[in-house]
Amino acid sequence: MAYWLFKSEPDVFGWHDLVAKGVSEWDGVRNYQARNFMRDMAVGDEGFFYHSRTGLEIVGIMTVAAQAHPDSTADDPKWVCIDVKPDKALPKPVTLEAIKADPKLAEMVLVKNSRLSVQPVAPIEWAHILKLGGL
Repeated sequence: MAYWLFKSEPDVFGWHDLVAKGVSEWDGVRNYQARNFMRDMAVGDEGFFYHSRTGLEIVGIMTVAAQAHPDSTADDPKWVCIDVKPDKALPKPVTLEAIKADPKLAEMVLVKNSRLSVQPVAPIEWAHILKLGGL
């Protein structure tokens, strides 16, 4: 199993939108590196749902429900998406500020390359964030 972090602006598509929808395409990604990460994902992989722009915090955990397939929002077949489903909200959201201040998370992609919308999370980082989030 692999771990991931997915960013979304909460006023466009937030955690509560995913919970209400149940299963959703993670579409609209137009960055080659992020697209390639989605191609590498397997059903059952887990991901953090991160509110970007406003909030700047990890708020929930979701599971990859379908492997990469054509993105329905793209005219070009080179763009793919995956399907995700919500798993659980973090009891305590983990802020970007807390992540950046934690030496155990200094090498996290979110800290090193904050612009990437889909990114891997190392197992040790995953476990530490779960602890910070109250799980």
